[in-house]
This record gives sequence, structure tokens and C-alpha cells, in this order.
Amino acid sequence: MYSTGTGPGIVILHGGGVAVRDYQRLAAALADRFTVHLYNRRGRVDSAPLTGTETVETDLADLGAVLEHTGARSVFGHSGGGFTALRAGLTLPLERIAVYDPGLYFGGRPSAEFLDEFERLVRQGDHARAMTVMARATYPDDFGAKVPFPVAKAMTSLFLRTSIGKRFVELMLTMPPEIRRIHDHSGKAEDYAGVSAELLLAAGARSPRYFMENCQAVADAAPRGRAMLIPGASHNSANIARPAFVRPFAEFFAAGSFKRA
Repeated sequence: MYSTGTGPGIVILHGGGVAVRDYQRLAAALADRFTVHLYNRRGRVDSAPLTGTETVETDLADLGAVLEHTGARSVFGHSGGGFTALRAGLTLPLERIAVYDPGLYFGGRPSAEFLDEFERLVRQGDHARAMTVMARATYPDDFGAKVPFPVAKAMTSLFLRTSIGKRFVELMLTMPPEIRRIHDHSGKAEDYAGVSAELLLAAGARSPRYFMENCQAVADAAPRGRAMLIPGASHNSANIARPAFVRPFAEFFAAGSFKRA
């Protein structure tokens, strides 16, 4: 586990296909007001290896241990980490939860038809095809989803040769089981009505539309939830962590409680 800063504790839950190293900018941006704790989820360096038996309860037990060790009662979750943060809000002693572009499946948004093929391609080591299949399903409005598949696959191959792309390849085996766990808990927004923590659900204006739709649905269901759209932000804005992106989350974690209007 990596900790930095001083002040009230916040645990950052990273997304799928990435690790703690991809959230150093976010941690640094929050460290002047908070003690930020980051840990690698299973299957990453310095964490437990994957055994194939992991469940959502495994993820929650890991988070619970971190909360107990640090005393933190606030969590920030991005993408798949956002899903874990919301599930944690149902059972763990959390006071404030913020999520950005959380991984949720409501009413077929986004489509999960790619998942079986994605799992098969990852097992076969066909990383470029696997990532292309997933991206075209989860980013349906992006350029890569509109061009012919061979063109999109060629673009993905070039990306996977970059330093960031190589890190995705290193962690590719962690992605199918994490996505499968999210999909297996697809349901309806009212499933999160039991989250009693202060809850901020944010989505990027440049992210796929279903992120904001799902955020608003959960915010409407949770007693202390609110949703917001962050102008100019895309799905990876949590990793870039520019001041305009970080500000609403810092204000949320520092603020007192709010009541739904």
C-alpha cells in the first residue's frame, strides 16, 4: 500500500487494466488536504495473485482490511473501482463515497455481448483483437467503433505498443474476471438505495453517455446521492488529474453533509 499527504483519509480504488501507478497524479493533487491511500487490487505487483476464485466479496474484504488499517472512511473509485466502492457502501463503514465513470450495467447499458468473446481472446493471448472487441462495445460512439474492424484493430495494435499500452498488456489477465464480476451484479439502480454514505456520482462529458445515465439513476435511488457531469472530462481524466477535474472531488471530501433539494 502507498500513502501520501496529511489530513482525513481517502482510499483510491483503481479501475480495470491499470494499477496504483496510474493514480499518482490524483493522489498528489489531493495530498495537500487529505491522507491518500492506494493499494493494488489482486493480480498486480505487490498484491495477491489471481486464483480464479475471486468474488465481489473478495474485493470488499480487501477494501475492508485497508479501511481498518488506515482508519479512512472515505473512498474514491474509478471505473471498475467505482463499482467496488458502490458495493462497499452497502456493507462497509464508509462516510463519503465518490465515484467517477463507475462500472455499472443497468438495462443493457453498456452492452455486455462482447464479454464471452473478450474472455476467450484474452485466454488466447490475442490482445489487440480482445481490446478492440471490448472498446467497440463499451465506447459505441467513438471513432474506433465506427470504422471497419480491421482498421480499429490496427489502431489498437499501435496503442498496445506504447508505454501505456504495454502496461495494459501486462494486466490483461486481470480484466475479464473483474468485468465478469461487475456484469454478474448487473441489476437496477435501486439496488444501491441502501448506501447511506454521502455519495457523489460523477461522469465525464466526453465519456460514453451511459456513464452519466447510470450515475443519475443511482443518485436518484440513494438517499444521500447526487450526480454531476464534469465538463471536458473523458474516461481517463482520473489518471490525468487536472485541477478542474480534481476540484469537485476535493470539495466533496472536505464538505459537510448535504441534503437532497
